[in-house]
Amino acid sequence: MQHLGPLELVGDRWVIGDPKRNDGSCLVLATEGIEHHVRGEVDPRDVVPWSSLHTVRLRVTMKPWMATRTGGVIVAAGGYMDGGRDGCSLSGIRDRYKPWSVNYTHHDRTYTSMHMALVVDLVAKMSEAKALHRLGDPEWLGAVVSRLAPTPRWTPLPVRRVSEIIELLGT
Repeated sequence: MQHLGPLELVGDRWVIGDPKRNDGSCLVLATEGIEHHVRGEVDPRDVVPWSSLHTVRLRVTMKPWMATRTGGVIVAAGGYMDGGRDGCSLSGIRDRYKPWSVNYTHHDRTYTSMHMALVVDLVAKMSEAKALHRLGDPEWLGAVVSRLAPTPRWTPLPVRRVSEIIELLGT
């Protein structure tokens, strides 16, 4: 199974979040845009076309409990990680400059700090490049993840790898 923090290949689609855990809120990175799915519901709750997104920011917590209200208070005391109810979320600005945000369910597994940094930077760089639609290309995203996921834990300047891989594969 290929994954990079909360980003995981499920079947032939890339998904942010765990569709099987708790309420199973997840974001499917589809060709047309981002689909917000919740376990038990047949249709997506929302579909946001790539073309309607101006900026996007991914927030990730290392462990599931950090994405709770209590976890947010504890993490805030440390001051260096995302936490709280929106600690696992994707947010941004849509058409007409409307704020947009949706939470996803954290997997049972702990995300490594390296994977967290890489996936957050990948989304940020694609947003900056106005190339968010590439996240909906399963082959392109698979090639990126297969190169980023094995990055050793103590690699100096790991986000440089994101830039190098994006440049190699193109936006």
